[in-house]
Amino acid sequence: MRSVRRALTGESGTMLPAFVDHHVHLHLVDSSDLPRRGIAAVVDLGGDPVALARRPDGLPRVAYAGAFLTVPGGYPAGRPWAPESIVRVVTGSSRHPGVDGGARTAVDAQADAGASVIKVALHADAGPVPDDDTLAAIVESARERGIAVVAHAQGDGQVERAIDAGVSALAHAPFDAPLSRRVISRAVAAGQAWISTLDIHRGEARRLAIANVRAFAARGGRVLYGTDLGNGPLPVGLNRRELLALHEAGVRGDALVATLTDPWPGSTATDAVSTFIAGPTPTDPDDVPTWLSRGTVVPTEELTRVD
Repeated sequence: MRSVRRALTGESGTMLPAFVDHHVHLHLVDSSDLPRRGIAAVVDLGGDPVALARRPDGLPRVAYAGAFLTVPGGYPAGRPWAPESIVRVVTGSSRHPGVDGGARTAVDAQADAGASVIKVALHADAGPVPDDDTLAAIVESARERGIAVVAHAQGDGQVERAIDAGVSALAHAPFDAPLSRRVISRAVAAGQAWISTLDIHRGEARRLAIANVRAFAARGGRVLYGTDLGNGPLPVGLNRRELLALHEAGVRGDALVATLTDPWPGSTATDAVSTFIAGPTPTDPDDVPTWLSRGTVVPTEELTRVD
């Protein structure tokens, strides 16, 4: 964090790295207001790879998974919000390029369209899921392309399967059951990241998600801020409720900022723009989530350091 003055307005405030929402669905929202409301970059975790590849440059910067990889009858095929273009059905575990319905062919199609992460649906509560060999083939094929794999893991044993297969990230912090200390420790040891998406839940699912994140973060797990924007009535921009939920889960202070500024699935953050928050920094740690939610995206060149 740096104390700065904004040239355009003369306001004093704080400069932070650009903020990222690590889980959105751009075909379900108008993303044009995201920079004004604090989000400089997004990760689309389920969209039409052709449409995403054709997006013009500009803000927000977009990384994407392309289509969900699923199996016949699996999630999210057939949902009203999931047109055929955002779903790729995998019918076999072939690791050979060009095999119709093969795992490698599905991964290559997303990668060739510019995907920087592959999304696989392990939602056993909503239908069939890839078997172990198919999941392994997806992860192996993505690794050969230098791409991480993120999974929607829901249902009995699906988080454990994602860990066993080497899935790099979970699209949602686990919310359907409490995870044992052993499972959480295995996820941390594997270097798995969890995307928060806490605000989409209510009731018991919310309590479980926050408890799982609390245990994961306490053991050094990598937590990423993400909202699942497009899933219900969520604010377009920084979500104060998501930040407050992370704070409740013990992800606070610098750790909370880290969830927002992590460049995943890339390794380098943009420095052309920064997050600017006008006014003094809070002295009470409990005020930090609300303070962060007031951030806006500005060109870095507009900000002058104040000693």
